[in-house]
Amino acid sequence: MLSTANEHKADEIQRVLEGFDVELLPRPLDVADVDETADTLEGNALLKARTLTSATGEAAIADDTGLFVDALGGRPGVYSARYAGERASYDENVAKILRELSGVGDARRSAFFRTVIAVTYPDGASWFVEGVLEGTILTSPRGHGGFGYDPVFAPRSLGGTSLAELAPAEKDAISHRGRALRAFAERLSIS
Repeated sequence: MLSTANEHKADEIQRVLEGFDVELLPRPLDVADVDETADTLEGNALLKARTLTSATGEAAIADDTGLFVDALGGRPGVYSARYAGERASYDENVAKILRELSGVGDARRSAFFRTVIAVTYPDGASWFVEGVLEGTILTSPRGHGGFGYDPVFAPRSLGGTSLAELAPAEKDAISHRGRALRAFAERLSIS
């Protein structure tokens, strides 16, 4: 069972897992959102997955993703989704990053995305996989695809193209979440 209520994440997860023998049921509407109170991606992912497993009695997966910017000492990190405030929009979070990096040269704008997926079972067992994508923060948003920080994040391997400039399949093939999901599917296939 999939714990996310974020439509963008749910669509991306389903797309990436289409080619694998994995079927994820959507999160039931009556399961409340979980406050992400842990100070690590692993902690938040586990908290969300365990809450769903507890509420449904089913195995669950949950992810947590952070953007870690070197010039900002690793911020926003685990607070990426709410960097500009508890109910901040994607645009507000992006604007805050760009303000904080104003005047920072290209050589110091390195960053990486890290996604951690937690899998939990009714018997209490759990495990994790992760995916990382290294890149740089652009000086202004580019592209109209993706979500979150995608318009200002340029993967190192693409020479300045933002994640938001990629078609969904192109993004899924290289993204941090795509890498974590493929690791998840691989782990399931050998279990």
